[in-house]
Amino acid sequence: MLLEIRNLTKVFPLGESIFGGGAKGVLRAVDDVSLGIQAGETLGLVGESGSGKSTLGRLILRLIEPTSGSIRYQGRDLLTASHAEMRGFRRDMQIIFQDPFGSLDPRMRVEDVIAEPLVIHERMSPATRRGRVAELLRAVGLGESAMRRFPHEFSGGQRQRIGIARALALRPKFIVADEPVSALDVGVGSQIVNLMAQLQREFGLTYLFISHSMPVVRYLATRIAVMYRGKIVEIGPAEQITERPAHSYTRSLLEATPEMVISGA
Repeated sequence: MLLEIRNLTKVFPLGESIFGGGAKGVLRAVDDVSLGIQAGETLGLVGESGSGKSTLGRLILRLIEPTSGSIRYQGRDLLTASHAEMRGFRRDMQIIFQDPFGSLDPRMRVEDVIAEPLVIHERMSPATRRGRVAELLRAVGLGESAMRRFPHEFSGGQRQRIGIARALALRPKFIVADEPVSALDVGVGSQIVNLMAQLQREFGLTYLFISHSMPVVRYLATRIAVMYRGKIVEIGPAEQITERPAHSYTRSLLEATPEMVISGA
């Protein structure tokens, strides 16, 4: 098992009451979630906005600290890891963000955006680093000429390709893809999904693919977990979840989401 989480919970306080007396209550954004992800698979995590799926992805990467529970990566407990140990884990665990416009620093050239993880984690000459950036740009379908340009000079789909290249810079094993196509139109989104499938085969990646769209998840995922109000209400093989859903919430998601045609890469 590459990744295993047990009884993971995240509670957020809800602000001050207008009558005084402290917080109004709490929000259990992630509520006692347990699941595992095998090396090389794609686990699709699907649910409507506010279901807790993005919070779960960030908890796994320790971008947010959990309230309770455990996270084990390759058998190691991430919650007891020191800062130095987490630095090592972060080479293996990366994220692709939802917003291809806000996730790239507009003041940095594309070369510097992609090279930033290499500067932090790798010791290599500028020439070697530049060669690695060029290699990553080719892998995501962009030319070397993109290196000297700024993010605002690219379309949304191209920016997401740059974000994917940055996530791949350290050759990670595990990637959290947090709604990576939700900000894109259908045609561009299908291209990004195909690209991610191609990169998974090429680099042996493992994905937690977060989405509100059942058709997208059905295309890419090995298994699907359905999240509702902070809990996993159903999990199983992708075909089983989409063809023979057991939970009423899963059925409502399938009925509410229009088909998305994704042609082969």
